Amino acid sequence: MSGHSHWDTIRRKKGAADAKRGAAFTSLARDIVMAARIGGGGDPDNNFRLALAIEKARAANMPKDNIERSIKRGTGEDKEATAFEEFTLEGYGPHGSAFMVECLTDNRNRTVADVRHTFSKVGGNMAEAGAVGWQFDRKSYFYFSKSKLSYDKAFELAIDAGADDVLEDGDNVEIIGPVESFKTISDALKAAKVLPDEGGLRMIAKQDLELGVQDTLQVLRAVETIDDLDDVQHVYHNLKISEEALAALEAE
Repeated sequence: MSGHSHWDTIRRKKGAADAKRGAAFTSLARDIVMAARIGGGGDPDNNFRLALAIEKARAANMPKDNIERSIKRGTGEDKEATAFEEFTLEGYGPHGSAFMVECLTDNRNRTVADVRHTFSKVGGNMAEAGAVGWQFDRKSYFYFSKSKLSYDKAFELAIDAGADDVLEDGDNVEIIGPVESFKTISDALKAAKVLPDEGGLRMIAKQDLELGVQDTLQVLRAVETIDDLDDVQHVYHNLKISEEALAALEAE
């Protein structure tokens, strides 16, 4: 993943300010809604995606009432809940970088217009469906500290569960596998009492784009700008994030 998860960790630390907390809660709440709706119901013991979403919400200090209300929206217990639509938009960022933008919204036209405008603002452009998507594969993805499970044990567990690859990222472990292996890997991690810091289905670039440090930072700022839109849940890109770029980010 070429530094992607390390970059996500830096972003979360910098996004802890109260000014961003409301937007973060909105995104986390929507993650819980969708996890409860399509991940297997409202019981986190039987819905791994929901358990991860709840854990992220708790780590961000989301109130318990907000979490429970989001679960009820997802399961349909809250009959007055807003209906959300989930879809993906594609585009190009600065320096030819490729973006996949996952959206969750109650107004598709508004979201498409907002994303299109923001692409233009950051020096990119939105693309037609399929123009960028061929550069990515949808994969099962898990990320956690070696303090939870050593790399060697994680490797054995993941390969037995159907993973394609197990990588070391400093003090952390990344597990990547086909979409259909998500449940088996989830179950194996749960049996090992490992709750990942990240876990779900994500788009992973087939080939990384390598840029200099300043150009890398420009692309990452574009990612952040799009990701900060209310209706955007995740932005995936094909940028390789070097150690030098990560150091520059932490120093900002």
